[in-house]
Amino acid sequence: MTLQIIGLNHNTAPIELREQVVFSGDEIVRALKSVVSLPDIEEVIILSTCNRTEFYIIAENDISERLHHWLINEKNLGPAFENSIFIRSNDAAIRHIFRVACGLDSMVLGETQILGQLKDAFRQAQIAGASQNKLGLLMQQTFAVAKKIRTDTQIGARPVSIASAAVDLANQFFAGFKKRTALLVGAGASVELLAKHLSQKGIGQLIIANRHVDQARKLARQYNGLAIPLSKIESTLQKADILICSTASPQPIIQVSQMESAIKERKSKLIFAIDIAVPRDIEPGVGDLKDVYLYSIDDLDKVIKQGQGNRKAAAVEADMLIDEEIRRYLNIEWSKQAVPVIASIREHCENIREEVNMLAQKRLLRGESPREAIEYATSAIMKKILHDPSVCLRKAGEESNEELIDAARTLFNLKNNEE
Repeated sequence: MTLQIIGLNHNTAPIELREQVVFSGDEIVRALKSVVSLPDIEEVIILSTCNRTEFYIIAENDISERLHHWLINEKNLGPAFENSIFIRSNDAAIRHIFRVACGLDSMVLGETQILGQLKDAFRQAQIAGASQNKLGLLMQQTFAVAKKIRTDTQIGARPVSIASAAVDLANQFFAGFKKRTALLVGAGASVELLAKHLSQKGIGQLIIANRHVDQARKLARQYNGLAIPLSKIESTLQKADILICSTASPQPIIQVSQMESAIKERKSKLIFAIDIAVPRDIEPGVGDLKDVYLYSIDDLDKVIKQGQGNRKAAAVEADMLIDEEIRRYLNIEWSKQAVPVIASIREHCENIREEVNMLAQKRLLRGESPREAIEYATSAIMKKILHDPSVCLRKAGEESNEELIDAARTLFNLKNNEE
């Protein structure tokens, strides 16, 4: 069995490609059941966020080509994806998962939200029956490593997220929020973080729009905001100095025509818009409009990278710790592989002991002395235990199999007579 990863992320694919392979809601459960039913695949976890869609798989053989075809058919993908898919296996796959959980592979270096997303992905796989013992043990170790890295390094100092970076960028753009109105579209974890950061920065007015207005109201109450249904977005856009969108909608929420109307009503007052959704919530053409500054999540990435130099030293330290944790994890896994062999050897020797013990007792009943019976028993046990290994070693000598001969020396703690 091997651990394999197939997927794409913000390092390998732009948002135009990533948004086409997002799995959300009921799609995840269906996809998990579909993938785990493919030949040779034993377990699978699907991590699908705005920055990555990755499949963590336990399989009998190399299934990268099979899953590649499945993904292309599932999402009706074109040839542009060929160069965006990455593959990892075994040690490299473990390293990737550890780094993802620690925020070392994130757009915002050291961000914490990805760990929660990975835990959710693991939980969904368990519910769908797609993750069993092997991925379960790996995930437990992964979460422990992520906790250790955040405790033992400065990678988690002054926690940063896409949401906080978006708010900081908007704050720099307007040089303060006191007289500004922000419109947030969505009501998930990212929008909750956005509302929190905007409130802490002293936003003048906060408006939250969501398809389920009750969710919007619940969030708005926490931050003294106003909740509206999505149907009122068009009439509300004209009030927004800042527009930040983060929904799970498969289609754009904000259209070019809506923004054109809002711009007219605002009489050339600037709108600062950030779209952190994948697929995108704001039509890309909005960025071409006069008086609108539109940042996609990939645009935000460029800004973020300019300001995260302080975390790079901590990231180097974190990578060194991850190397240690990988070695520890692999040692545990290798020792587990030896357990059944050790058990079989013990059982084999015990069977020999019982057989010889019965024969020795018969000798005693026939009148042999205890000393003679003991001599027979110890000699018989030695011969029976060493018979098969001796046959194998003679054959290894004939075939010049030095590796097996050296292994025998190690197993029996023998010195090389040639030295």
